[in-house]
Amino acid sequence: MTRAKTLLAVTILSAALLWVFLEMKPAVKPISLRFHALVDGEPLVLDDMRYQNPGGDGQFKVRDFQFYLSNIRLTGPGGDYVLPDSYHLLRFDGDQPYTEIRLPAMDASAFDAIHWGIGVDPEANGTIKITGDLDPNNRMAWNWQVGYKFILFEGGLEDSEGFLPLVYHVGFDENYTPQSLPFAAAAESGEETIVRFTVDIAALFRADGPLDMVTTPSVKFDRDDAARIAAGFPNMISASQ
Repeated sequence: MTRAKTLLAVTILSAALLWVFLEMKPAVKPISLRFHALVDGEPLVLDDMRYQNPGGDGQFKVRDFQFYLSNIRLTGPGGDYVLPDSYHLLRFDGDQPYTEIRLPAMDASAFDAIHWGIGVDPEANGTIKITGDLDPNNRMAWNWQVGYKFILFEGGLEDSEGFLPLVYHVGFDENYTPQSLPFAAAAESGEETIVRFTVDIAALFRADGPLDMVTTPSVKFDRDDAARIAAGFPNMISASQ
């Protein structure tokens, strides 16, 4: 074999080995957790009287919906990752059809499950320390005691009797709900890895039987009423394929 052919063969082999190495190398990219809000399978549209009262007559609209998600942790065969200062207020009032939480650059394939809590854990809920998105001066803080509203839903309902304001604020320590979901629905997008989740707002009004918004238009300080809404927390967020 001539020197030129030998050099060509070595070059081709080196390129092939480099390609294999690059293909096998984990994709280390920032991870975006994207949450898309739905109502009974339909994308959330704010200020539109289009959703059926779960337990009675009339249609309702959502004017404002936000909630706290806390203590995000990833687990899998590649190890565990705990996001520091992990208190996130997810708001669905922007121009984008989703809200997101950004994680540092990691190999998403190293994890197969994600864990968090819906609401604020009792330790953090009993302090005025500002951590993450926790702020005792924001509208998610109760003004009657130390602590936070875990879920804020405000809107209105129209039926044959007219218009009825809707206000559902839920946030007692016992309503904090740990949740674990699969972390397998990852899709590469340019310079980041996107993992999508759906948030079904209607799940809050179904868990303990369909809630009639006419008879229960407001939930704030009653623990039994709050427990009825919080019973829907485990089914509110789902991994999106």
